[in-house]
Order: sequence, then C-alpha cells, then structure tokens
Amino acid sequence: MSVNTRSPHRSSTGGLSPLTDRVLFIDGEAIVIDKPAGLPVDPPRDGGLSLENHLSSLTFGFERWPVAVHRLDRDTSGCLLLARNPKSAKRFTEAFEARQVAKTYLAVLNGVPTDTHGTIDIPLGKTSTKETGWRMEPDINGKSALTHWQVLAMRDGRTLVRFVPETGRTHQLRAHSLHGLGLSIMGDPIYRTPDHGQGWEGGMLLHARSISVTRANKAPVAAIAPVPSNFGDAGFADADALDKQAADKQAPIIQAQDAPAPETQVPEIGQD
Repeated sequence: MSVNTRSPHRSSTGGLSPLTDRVLFIDGEAIVIDKPAGLPVDPPRDGGLSLENHLSSLTFGFERWPVAVHRLDRDTSGCLLLARNPKSAKRFTEAFEARQVAKTYLAVLNGVPTDTHGTIDIPLGKTSTKETGWRMEPDINGKSALTHWQVLAMRDGRTLVRFVPETGRTHQLRAHSLHGLGLSIMGDPIYRTPDHGQGWEGGMLLHARSISVTRANKAPVAAIAPVPSNFGDAGFADADALDKQAADKQAPIIQAQDAPAPETQVPEIGQD
C-alpha cells in the first residue's frame, strides 16, 4: 500500500470502528493507523474507551486481533504501528529496542526558540507529587533521552517544529520541549510554561507524522499521517507542505538506523 494513503480495505466485521478508515499501511505483518487525538492506547483507569475496543474491527480477514507495538499518549495523534501476528510483534519490538525505527513528529510550540535546529540530550526520570501527580523531569540518573529538532515555520509567536526522537522515553518530546527549548507544546496540560497558550482550546498539537521500519528481504513498513486540522487553527494550515519540503531537502537530522548501538530497552508507554 502506498504511503500516506487511507486504506480502501474494510474489516470483515463490517467496519464498525472508525479506525478502519484511518489505516495508512497494511500487509500480512503490520498495520499502521492514524490514531486520533483523545484515544488512549491502553485501557484508562476510568473505564473509558481505548484502542482495545477497536481491535476486533482491525483484523481484516485474520483471526487474531492486532497488537500495538509501541505507544502514543492519549492526546497525541498520528502513526501507530500494530503487529498482526506474534512473530512480527517480536521482530518489531526488537527493531524498537535496537533503534531501527525511524519516526518524525510535528508540533506547534507556544513561543519561538533561540535556534533553528539542534539536538536535545537530557536524561529523564519519573517524579510524582500529591499536588501535581506524576511527570517526567530532567534527571542526571534517569534514562538517556535524545531528540533532534528543526524549525519549519514561525508565525504570530508560535513555531512549527519537526522532532526526530532517537530514544522512546515516556513523554520524551513533551518534556524535552519544555526543559530543552524552554517552550511548551500548544495544548499540553502538563508540560507547560506559565504563559502557555492563553485561550487555546484546540487540543495538544503533537502529531506522530511518520514511521518507517526496515525489514529483511521485504519492503519497509512506512507511513505518513495527514496533519490534523487543528494545526491550521493554530496558523499552520500548510504544515503538511512544509514538512514535505523539509523531508525533500534532507533536513539535518540523524536517522534512527545511524544511531550508535544503545542499551536494550522496551518501547515505553507514551514514547512522545
């Protein structure tokens, strides 16, 4: 299936889930869906709906339900990789552990960074308080976290950026934006500056734009998710075109497969 194309396939269950219309890639091993913002991957504690409630509609002729290989936060939209059988799930998990998965994200920041591109290298650790709950904070003894970033456009005090994470730590991009760039992602309810997006009610502007997983003796799993309309509401209706231009110019970012060999790690919940 071509990249960045919604699937014409329908599940044998009759397509009861709206996610059947959000398939970006499908073959015998993998499905990539464009996860909508607001849908959690794991069942929430409040008993609300999650990806699990849609899996039976994403079998497309297979008996097994697909399984998510990695995680996106509830309010993050975009590319989510599902494995269609245990063997492919194992291979994809190993690919994440070996940093052989290339991912890009788009975000709108509340403010303008001092540089136009760079790398954020800040280890992260989990902290929790009764007043604010848990979050990820800079921690010299925490897990390594590396994010490459590039400005795509700046308008009206806001910035469209492309993030390329080398690691997949919990809330990595959200924490790195705040603590590495000194700016919060628009709509982020946790990692925010005091003057964060006053009056903005358009949700968190963090989108898993693309994913690519190399496979031996087979074409890679590759998909690009269309940019959500709320990016246009924030002044970046041309985010799709700007990202394509940056990709065509081979922006100065390090691809996942070029990274040094890491310590073994399991894809974490909320790797953005």
